Amino acid sequence: MEKEGSSESKMWRWLVNLWTLLLFALIITDIARGGTLGNLLGPVAAIYVAALAIYSAEKEFERWRFYSIGRHPGEVYVLAWTVLVIGILVWIFASGSTYKMPAEIFSTYIVVLGILAITRKSKILFNERVEK
Repeated sequence: MEKEGSSESKMWRWLVNLWTLLLFALIITDIARGGTLGNLLGPVAAIYVAALAIYSAEKEFERWRFYSIGRHPGEVYVLAWTVLVIGILVWIFASGSTYKMPAEIFSTYIVVLGILAITRKSKILFNERVEK
């Protein structure tokens, strides 16, 4: 019994994508300005993490209620964050920059990894249950 995902879930996906872009733009702008926007990173990262957590939870609830909301794999967010963090580290090393990566960047990356781990485990458990 597969149904199309809820419009609420689609709204959360849209918000997560928006906040992802805003946060990435803020991080890149912070780097370009030498770390002068660090005071904005915490609040924007907190909003992003909250939206991502709500969206991920909504997707999992829909999975367990046998609703299909299409393929929007969390690995895309992890890949984007990994490229960003490694790119920043490589740039700092290669350029000899004195830029100090704010803790908010690392902590947000860790949260994204954690959300992916939880949702992957939920998917495995769901698939095991359905196969029985």
